[in-house]
Amino acid sequence: MKKLLIIFFFTLLCYIPNLLLAQRLWTEDGGHYYKFSDNGIEIVNPINAQRTIFLPSAALVPKGQSAALKISDFSISPDKEHILLYTNSKRVWREETRGDYWVYQKKTNQLTQLGKTFPPSQLMFAKFNPQGTKVAYVNKSNHNIYIEDLATGTIKQITKDGTDRIINGTFDWVYEEEFGCKDGFRWSPDGNAIAYWKLDASTIRNFLMINNTDSIYSYTIPIEYPKVGQSPSACSIWTYQLTTDATTSVQVPGDAIQHYIPRMEWSLDSKQIILQQLNRKQNESKIYLVDVATNTPKNIYTETSDSWIDIKSRWNNNDPSGWDWIQNGKAFIWVSEKDGWRKIYQIDLMGNEKLITKADYDIINLKLMDTKGETIYFSASPTNATQNYLYSVSTKGGTPKRLTPAGYAGTCEYDIAKNGKIAIFDFNNHKEYKRNAVIELPNHNTLVDFSESLIKKSENGIAEFFKITTIDHIELDGWMVKPLDFDPNKKYPVVFMVYGEPASQTVLDNFGAGMNHLYQGSMAKDGYIYISLENRGTPAPKGSQWRKSIYRKIGQLNIRDQAMGAKEILKWPYVDSSRVAVWGWSGGGSSTLNLLGQYPDIYKTGIAIAAVADQLLYDNVYQERYMGLPQENLADFQNGSPLKYAKNIKGNLLYIHGTGDDNVHYQNAEVLINELVKNNVQFQLMSYPNRSHSINEGAGTSLHLKTLFTNYLKQHCPPGAR
Repeated sequence: MKKLLIIFFFTLLCYIPNLLLAQRLWTEDGGHYYKFSDNGIEIVNPINAQRTIFLPSAALVPKGQSAALKISDFSISPDKEHILLYTNSKRVWREETRGDYWVYQKKTNQLTQLGKTFPPSQLMFAKFNPQGTKVAYVNKSNHNIYIEDLATGTIKQITKDGTDRIINGTFDWVYEEEFGCKDGFRWSPDGNAIAYWKLDASTIRNFLMINNTDSIYSYTIPIEYPKVGQSPSACSIWTYQLTTDATTSVQVPGDAIQHYIPRMEWSLDSKQIILQQLNRKQNESKIYLVDVATNTPKNIYTETSDSWIDIKSRWNNNDPSGWDWIQNGKAFIWVSEKDGWRKIYQIDLMGNEKLITKADYDIINLKLMDTKGETIYFSASPTNATQNYLYSVSTKGGTPKRLTPAGYAGTCEYDIAKNGKIAIFDFNNHKEYKRNAVIELPNHNTLVDFSESLIKKSENGIAEFFKITTIDHIELDGWMVKPLDFDPNKKYPVVFMVYGEPASQTVLDNFGAGMNHLYQGSMAKDGYIYISLENRGTPAPKGSQWRKSIYRKIGQLNIRDQAMGAKEILKWPYVDSSRVAVWGWSGGGSSTLNLLGQYPDIYKTGIAIAAVADQLLYDNVYQERYMGLPQENLADFQNGSPLKYAKNIKGNLLYIHGTGDDNVHYQNAEVLINELVKNNVQFQLMSYPNRSHSINEGAGTSLHLKTLFTNYLKQHCPPGAR
């Protein structure tokens, strides 16, 4: 359910076309970045906007063809003589991680396709060796790793056992979905070896989706999917030595099935492998150093929790890769919540630990490790959990310093150059969006002012932020958009947008606050009060107690917080308690169903999309992380599932699900339908054939969904003052 973040970011930001901060490929010197244009690949100086052609568009035309390659991504060899081009990309699960790769050699002006004997769009994660003479990649069609020599074109297969279930150099469905793991192999810094993951998914049962529409006979689509309580794939780390052709299984203590390895890298001297291992319940984390020559592991650091331990992907844009080395590889940066706040620590290779951020508040995201400048840049917001600002701290430790000037109140995003000296700065809040300023660090001096700005139009309504305290003495953040013709002496319907689980925040002071991409028209103009509340358990920077209070209580604690918050809101004199609606997607769909079933006297109408009806039907990594193992505490899973409370629903329910959802399976819809039917609970259903979790594939789908949502809401929770 990790990827549900995407849905909510889309919900909040879909009306900001082309204004989202794009990650740039900065040059090694840090002062410039590469950019695609009609001219090819250019090097851009962000301060004076000067552009230099690095690779002309004419160079992207393969021999014998007239059209240039359509490039999705690229990388550059360390000597800048070879350019690796990624094209013809296709989706694997959520992202387009398979495609074709070409190499352009600048000296000879030659453009050569890699792995051209393989089927189209089957290569994954191609990358240069440190010398820039070879490229390694995974062949998706057989899950094996290959090395191609750029001088000779010779291709060497370094794994031989890959199948649909023995996965080398990449990951199975659940590792990608819940850990953010995709690229599963690493070149050693000296270029003499490759370390890689091997997953044995042979014991993972297939979940079968069915396609009834694309042929006259239906057919099944198998997805290897470990459900809650089922053992995950066996995970191991291997090395391949180029000089000896030797392949070795890295010795990692512990059962390969009952542990996860979400992070692995080489030490800077290429002599050791360093990795993080989590136990099945994800409440014990160990860091191992493994001497490659002797294959001897050493546990240098262990952390335990009475709930769960997050990994790097949670504060690094869903990317767990990379190891944050300092002191020339003698130590590294680590992030932990063990003292109640998410803080940065230093750990050396003997396991000695030192606190870096000496302040009692959460970091939100790591932004850049400037090792030369001995500075760590990160985002935080100590006094307002809805906002985001840039901070810095010395790698030697100390009190962090806020770098964002006080005049910017909202969400501040920075794309920082590799040298840590300049950054592209975007600023937005619930009223405005400004983009593409260039600032100097660490003083935050403006070098180039914002080039683009957008002011929220008043006819869409402007969000107001508020706090509310429940009967349980829990203070919740919220935003609210009032009707344009608001009259405090009249009563208006209220619509709640909810998510509520550990994967996403909804109450954020950004330009998307208060927007609803599923509503046709303006909710504010039509006369709705639109609200979202942030319950305990969401990833707000309020300390680990706030976030982890939901442990083993998904579907209970978060639901009570939402309902008790709604009760306080219903005391407001201008809220019509007879017109109260709630909607949500995925985890938010589950919350919607739970609110309707557990608090039917509050919520009169609900629209639930792609919900988990029974927690036992979701994947093991996500659900076991936050709920434990059903073999030990089955009642918690049952008590938190909407299925238990479906019989209590009294109000209007519209349920929506795509039958091709490989994340939250359509199975959830059918078990929910059975329970509703059994108890004569009337409802409306919309199934979208073969649509995935995002329900956006196929002609007309998005418009149909918006129309359905809007019409149902207007019919069962009529807008306007009374």
